[in-house]
Amino acid sequence: MHVLIAGGGIGGLTTALAFQKLGHRVTVFEQSHQLEEVGAGLQISPNGMRVFDALGVSARVEKDAFRPRAQELRFGKGGARILTIPVRDVSRARWGGEYLHLHRADLIDALGGALKDRQPDAVQLGCRVVSYTQDETSITAHLDTGEQVSGDLLVGADGIHSVIREQMIGADKPRYTGNVAWRAVVPVSELGEHAPPETASVWVGSRRHAVTYRLRRGSLANLVGVVECKERLIESWSATGAREQALKDFKGWSPVIRTILQKAEVLNRWALYDRDPLPVWSEGRAVLLGDACHPMLPFLAQGAVMAIEDAYVLARAVTTSATVPDALAAYESIRKPRASRVQAGARRNAALFHRGDPISKLFTYGPIWFAGQFLPSFAHGQHDWIYAHDVTTLPDAGV
Repeated sequence: MHVLIAGGGIGGLTTALAFQKLGHRVTVFEQSHQLEEVGAGLQISPNGMRVFDALGVSARVEKDAFRPRAQELRFGKGGARILTIPVRDVSRARWGGEYLHLHRADLIDALGGALKDRQPDAVQLGCRVVSYTQDETSITAHLDTGEQVSGDLLVGADGIHSVIREQMIGADKPRYTGNVAWRAVVPVSELGEHAPPETASVWVGSRRHAVTYRLRRGSLANLVGVVECKERLIESWSATGAREQALKDFKGWSPVIRTILQKAEVLNRWALYDRDPLPVWSEGRAVLLGDACHPMLPFLAQGAVMAIEDAYVLARAVTTSATVPDALAAYESIRKPRASRVQAGARRNAALFHRGDPISKLFTYGPIWFAGQFLPSFAHGQHDWIYAHDVTTLPDAGV
């Protein structure tokens, strides 16, 4: 088959690699003039790394990654640890894969490089899919350059503002969550004694929280800070904010958080919006994937990994099903419950991290501390439903 893919981000490139590995020809349409990723860090948990293992790209992905020692929950003011869950030494044994922190640009380089090696003409840069038409035997992508390209399947991996989704279902109506997010990256060498720990740390506080971890083999510190806010900002990863506002939002917090905010050259600031699950994920030979069909709030660090899982399941379903409609129905039936559950889990964590009054803190974080101290296997087990999930061992769609 000839598979057309709208979007050359993490989901689009993983989709291309999965289809290419199973013997299909792929064409990726990316609006940028070079493969790059806006943003900073992301976490790839074992359920995502198993897909990269199956696609033969793990070595490339791990090259510039950082393996955190543990996951931690800390108080934002003072920095006292509530919970520590070791991951570096247990991740592969318990969940079947590495747990990594990567710069988004490094992951794009790794995936794009692997795809270029395997099919040099796979990516078309500087063009964007703006619409599609189809009949029973083929689908045609209409590009903003005026070109039209036909194939057997069109995958909408074009992100949260997907034009493929809008044509398929209509304009969405996202709900403002009441939260805005800050993002910053700073060289660890500039942070001195206030460098973040070598862990994936969530710092909790009243009506706000922050997440810190390291990138590029530990040389960069990544920060995401989320604050409840009535102001409705735009939903854009490239929007910026004022340093004074960031420091005000985290006034009195740990020097680890405030030093990153003080040292960052650029502070991005954008609003977080939520969306209901879509009624359908496909129309004829057009299908949605990743943020285009199930955008995630960032409170479980699973947005990129869900797209990675989608890509593998979709490619397997198309390869093993008798017809394209059968394949897309199988893909949706497998992925929709999983993605919806992760979406719901991310929503729950938003409230978990923002406890304010002492009583709610005690009843929320007290049991978490107790489990970490006296029931470590239970603490690890809370992640099993996410991290131990292995889409590479699912039965073929045609079975």
